[in-house]
Order: sequence, then C-alpha cells, then structure tokens
Amino acid sequence: MLLLLLAFLEKHLLWKVPAAFYYSSTRMILAALTSLLFTILVGPRFIKKLYELKMGQSIRVEDCPVLAQLHEKKKETPTMGGILILSAVILSLLIWMDVHSIYTLILLVVTIWIGMIGGYDDYLKLKYKNSKGLSGKKKLFFQVLLSGLIALYLLCPAVSEFLHRGEWFAPPVAKEQVVQGKQESATLTTQQYASQYYLPFVKDPIFVLKGAGLVIGFFLTVFVVTGASNAVNLTDGLDGLAAGCLIMVALALAIFGFISNHIELSRYLNILYIEGSGEIAIFLFAMIGACMGFLWYNGYPAQVFMGDTGSLSLGAIIGVAAVLLRREFLLALVGGVFVAEALSVILQVGSYKFRNKRRVFLCAPLHHHFEYKGWPETKVVLRFWIISLLLAIIGISSLKLQ
Repeated sequence: MLLLLLAFLEKHLLWKVPAAFYYSSTRMILAALTSLLFTILVGPRFIKKLYELKMGQSIRVEDCPVLAQLHEKKKETPTMGGILILSAVILSLLIWMDVHSIYTLILLVVTIWIGMIGGYDDYLKLKYKNSKGLSGKKKLFFQVLLSGLIALYLLCPAVSEFLHRGEWFAPPVAKEQVVQGKQESATLTTQQYASQYYLPFVKDPIFVLKGAGLVIGFFLTVFVVTGASNAVNLTDGLDGLAAGCLIMVALALAIFGFISNHIELSRYLNILYIEGSGEIAIFLFAMIGACMGFLWYNGYPAQVFMGDTGSLSLGAIIGVAAVLLRREFLLALVGGVFVAEALSVILQVGSYKFRNKRRVFLCAPLHHHFEYKGWPETKVVLRFWIISLLLAIIGISSLKLQ
C-alpha cells in the first residue's frame, strides 16, 4: 500500500518522495519493526482475552505420560497465539509490500489459508476436551491442495497466464547469469525458472526438469511446502523453541531473497536473479519481527503458545519462500532442526509399528527425548537455537563458498 501511496503523491501532488522508501532493504527493516512493535504492544491485551476465553493448552499424555508431570504448569497457558503473529505479518504486508507483486499474493494466500486450517484445528481441541482436533488426513489434504496449486502455477504456463492481468500479478521473471568471455544473462520463463534445483555450495543447478520430469517437480514442491509446515508444527513443543528457530531460518532465506533481487549482487555471487524477490525478503523480515515480538511472551515461562494456528502457517511460509527462491535444499540445511524433529517422529512411529512396539527415542519429537533424559527445558531450547543459528550461518556462507 505504501508504494501506491508514494506513486499517488508523486503523480498528483508532485511531492518529492525519498527514494529510500522504494528500496526493498528499507522496507525489510520497516516491516520487521512494524510487526515487532505490533506484537509487543498488542500482546498483553490479546493474551488477557485468551485467558478470559479459557483457551488453555492441552497436555499430551497418551504415549508420553511423563510429559504430564514435566508440563503440568502449562495446561492453563492459552494457545492460538499464532493469530497475533499472523496479524502482525499481514499488517506489515499490507503496509510495506508491493500489492502488484505475485509474491505478495502467494504469501498472503498461504498465510490466510494455512492459518485458517491451524486455527480450526486449535478451536476443535479447545471446544471438545477429548478432541485431537482436525484429523491428520484433513489437514494434509488442505496442505497438499494449496501446495499443489502453487506448483501448478509455477510449472504450468496456462495457469500463470490466467492470473496475469495487466500490471497486476505478473509471472516471476528470472535471469540466468551466463559468463562466456563476457557477462550476459538469459531470461527464463516461469516454467524454466521453477524447474531448476540448486544445492548449497554449488553454483549451477544440480538438475533441470523438462517434459514429463515436471511431474517430479510438482511432487517436490508439494513435499517441501507440506513437509515444512508439519515439521515446524512438530517442533512447537517447548517455550520459544519453534519461534526462535524460525527466526534463524527466515533470516537465511531473506538474505537469499534480497540478493536474488539485486542484479549486480546476484551476478557477482553467480546465483539466479529473480526480479521482485525482494518482496519475499520483506515478508520474511515481517515474520522475523513478529516471531521476535512473540518470543517476548512465549519465552520461558511462556504466557502464550502459538498453537497450530501459528506453527502450521509459519512452516508453510518458509516452505513456499524456499520454493519461490529455488532454495529447497537450502531450507533442508538451515532448517535442520525442523528436519531432525520430523525424522525423529517418522523413525519413532516406524520402529513402533515394524519392530514389535520398540522405540528409538524415549519420546518423540526429539526435544521431548532430551527432556526425558533430564535436560531442563531452557537448556533444550537454547541448544536447539544454537544449532539452528549455526546451520543458518553455514547456509548463508554458501553464497560465497561455491
């Protein structure tokens, strides 16, 4: 909205607007500050309202009864704090992002769509005491439906052309840096851009999908977005754990988004130039600010939990951002904590089913395993944060070390 206002002021009132407000770097900072301040300032009233509505967190006891003892004090702590995070992010989006951008549209739809799924899931758990919320199959269906639509948009030209109306929501424009004695660039179609896959520390794409291979690309996109959403959801089990790790991951992806939008920097670092990807960086910085503000109240001892409303949607956001930036494998690296948490659950369930009810971990997800071993909750969270920060640094260093 800001860009529309600035254009109006310059065109009709002949006001000279500082050019800095058009820069994605400026809007990244302002988006983070907006969501941070909104979350901190609105937080107390929001939390008070949740307490009044008795939105207490349910404690899992059926397969890990020790958790009932470890987390006894948490059962009255309100959940659905994700509403506060998503509200702050959407506010920043509306103020600081380019509403003409297809990236703005995609990220807004993802935030609202998955946020509503998570919100309904939380609502069912709170309304019916013995309810486990929305069934796993239903949640998975809506996650796959959304990620499948995004994959179709990127990989099917007919879909992207359908959404293109004049200056609004133009398909992504990417340019591949070609150096053959001189610096040149080759413009890619949306399908060509979306069919390239990059590994950290490797300059050129490791593979490019064509023809029938695009079906693989479709399923990869669905897997990344859905997997990221559920992996963050599994990680959200201790005070501040998911929010802190999300900040690290979002920061790494935002840096890639910012550099990918700068034609000179992307050429210098020999990465794919993606026009308008600065909007992705702005959105991720808004998410970072919101998560930082949420940590103000979610740090140990937590006054509020994000619930599925926040964890499912924020996970989907980093998954979609990685897909749009063509950094799916980078997400697996910088989001290593989320990957480990998801794998721990898969291994635990698989072992229980196929190894005569024997378990790999004392309790899954992984953070509960360390709680069972006697680690204080704050130590588990802090060490996971340190690992997440280390992985983010390694991921960012891949920009130069390739």
